[in-house]
Amino acid sequence: MLLKHFGCCRFLFNWGLAQKTQAWQESKKRLSRYDLDKQLPKLKKQPETEWLSEVNSQALQQSLVQLELAFDKFFKEKKGYPRFKSKHGPQNFSCPQNVKVSETSISLPKLGAVRAVISRLFEGQIKTVTVSRTATGQYFASVLVEDGRELPASKKHTEKTTVGIDVGLKHFATLSNGEKIENPRPLKRKLSRLKREQRRLSRKQKGSKNRRKQRLKVARVHEQVANSRKDFLHNVSTRLIRENQAVALETLNIQGMLKNRKLAHHMADVGWGMFFEFSKYKAVWNGKTILQIGQWQPSSKQSLCGYVNADLKLSDRLWTCPQCARTYDRDIQAAQNIKRFALHPENFVPQDMREVRLVEVGVG
Repeated sequence: MLLKHFGCCRFLFNWGLAQKTQAWQESKKRLSRYDLDKQLPKLKKQPETEWLSEVNSQALQQSLVQLELAFDKFFKEKKGYPRFKSKHGPQNFSCPQNVKVSETSISLPKLGAVRAVISRLFEGQIKTVTVSRTATGQYFASVLVEDGRELPASKKHTEKTTVGIDVGLKHFATLSNGEKIENPRPLKRKLSRLKREQRRLSRKQKGSKNRRKQRLKVARVHEQVANSRKDFLHNVSTRLIRENQAVALETLNIQGMLKNRKLAHHMADVGWGMFFEFSKYKAVWNGKTILQIGQWQPSSKQSLCGYVNADLKLSDRLWTCPQCARTYDRDIQAAQNIKRFALHPENFVPQDMREVRLVEVGVG
């Protein structure tokens, strides 16, 4: 029944995407999810798609909601046109009602009680439950709960309670207090095994059972890498948010940086974007503040006296200022500059902005 729900919701998502695309190409008409919802009862009565009635109807409607959200993201954030879902890889469906969670099971519409390992009990109203299946065949249920608690108000921060963070490749992050956090490089540690398993997969005959088994082994390696990266990022972001009242970050064009074919592999492995996302929502949960500076601030090139070293190369880890004769560690100086720029009132960037006017900041 779980596989049937995955298949029906995937089919309806692809069907809705085809309907919306065809309507726009033929008559420049935009179909909403409500227009597609009206066609759902007729679709269930057709002989070739009558199997849609065997699964939870609200799960089918939620797949159309996901399609609508995908188009909203395309129009507002320019994240790319929605693509058809494949039966290979991760699968999911959502249930917005009639879900119960106990200490040993979770009850879903059309499925009944399903045995489950509950990570922790909760109190509150269940809003939505999303059931997902990973590429390695593991099943998870994510429960969204409304507990009625208000988020804590942001606490005041000072220069002493603020830390600047400069992310990098050699070290994952360098803090303004001089601490350097090593980069675990989870993909690099598993790369030799991944290449070996992928070579074996390429030699298997397409459509054979051995190929399916080998594809599962490749997926397990990818899953181990992703889990290691997430675990590290969760630990680091949680520690930094708990230890400081405010965290200063630099706005990075990560998508543009990934176009560098020489460094894209290492940038994708470090997970900067995921670290920024984790830090932002954990700051909201704990009443802390996230400060961001503009993308074009010379964080690693500006000295304490205000001199900007425009000729600084990426290979230069130490440099000496010709004006004040001080020698700077590139990463530590960048973290300290990020903190100074972020605390300056004319350089402050809220979380929902990405541009800022450059103001030169000196020792003062």
